[in-house]
Amino acid sequence: MEEKTFDPDLIRAIFKLVWEKRGAEREKNQLSENEAEAGPSTTKRSRQIPANGNALKLSCELLRVFVAEAIQRAAAIAEAEGSLKIEATHLERILPQLLLDF
Repeated sequence: MEEKTFDPDLIRAIFKLVWEKRGAEREKNQLSENEAEAGPSTTKRSRQIPANGNALKLSCELLRVFVAEAIQRAAAIAEAEGSLKIEATHLERILPQLLLDF
């Protein structure tokens, strides 16, 4: 059986979105600081940051393992409660320890 994994293009798009948002926030903060100190100024445009292929593969694998572990732990809680279905409350209960473990 082939293990499912996250699409590297999807992960790249998510990373790019986060990088662009952080870059815009950084530019906004720098612009505000510069205006306060010396009046209006120009800032560099955000540079394109290429994502390393191996880093994307590793990120996809980390997400796959994280999600699989979350499902496994939530299923154990659900089973202990006699439930046949994982619900949000099961995920809420395992999430703090899961985040500490990762």
